Amino acid sequence: MELRVIEKTDTELSIEISGEDHTFMNVLKGALLETDGVDAATYDVNPEQSGGQTEPILTIKTDEDVDALDALEDGAQRVMDKANNFRDAFQAA
Repeated sequence: MELRVIEKTDTELSIEISGEDHTFMNVLKGALLETDGVDAATYDVNPEQSGGQTEPILTIKTDEDVDALDALEDGAQRVMDKANNFRDAFQAA
């Protein structure tokens, strides 16, 4: 997975996430929306409307008390925790 920052301010972050599709992007977006201080999280994978762009672009907007990059880190940690919990439950079944 390669990440490329497109735009960053304290409360907004847009990054391109190479090699991922709707499966991962929906999970990450959902985890971000559960993260305190995140006002909006969305992604775009529409090449027709994006000038030929095919890699997903994730956009995060936070309130002024939360840095967007910190919110991404918290959301990614939430994804890892959920995956680990699922793995543990599956192995215990």
